[in-house]
Amino acid sequence: MAKKAAIKIDREKAKERVAAVWPILKKTYPQAKCALEHTNPLELLIATILSAQCTDVRVNIVTKTLFKKYKTVTDWANIPLEQIEQDIKSTGFYHNKAFNIKNACQKIITDYNSNVPDTMDELLKLNGVGRKTANVVLGNAFGVPGVVCDTHVLRLSRRLELSANTDDAVKLEFDLMEIVPKKNWTLFSHLIVFHGRNICQARKPKCDACPIAKYCPAADNPKLW
Repeated sequence: MAKKAAIKIDREKAKERVAAVWPILKKTYPQAKCALEHTNPLELLIATILSAQCTDVRVNIVTKTLFKKYKTVTDWANIPLEQIEQDIKSTGFYHNKAFNIKNACQKIITDYNSNVPDTMDELLKLNGVGRKTANVVLGNAFGVPGVVCDTHVLRLSRRLELSANTDDAVKLEFDLMEIVPKKNWTLFSHLIVFHGRNICQARKPKCDACPIAKYCPAADNPKLW
């Protein structure tokens, strides 16, 4: 695979580009929200762990039954690891995911009084939780703004020239935090994901149908795809 060309970012222009596409994306995707179905922070935490290298659609199919079967951190902490593995097998990487879920729930019981923590530092102490997962939980379960850098956000940030760090999710997260207003961090992530799935797809973006094409450097430059 050919190495992607390096890009030099003008931060002020990137900030202006965010401001320009924001209202358009909001109007285009009024339904934008977290795609993982959940009713509480624990369910969202587990669903997000399961979503690694797996589609949200598949995770929602699995959790529809799973969340009726196991409802509390105690349920998850006490169930045999092998049973969790069988229950989540279709999401892939089930050995690691089962281990992480069980151990995260045990730590939530012992360290956080059986409540999913609501700070980045505390969430990062749980098995299987990186900044992406923590931001998903914080933004969607606790209303704490966070930028979620999944594959869509990485890809579109490159095409829109919002950051030069589109191969590093953590660096990209901090770059986007500087050019997107804090109050919009969570919804901005959802809007970018929706646009990535519907229009700005990986292999063949639908630039002719894109409502923000006029602001996108990649619309006229396939080297940025």
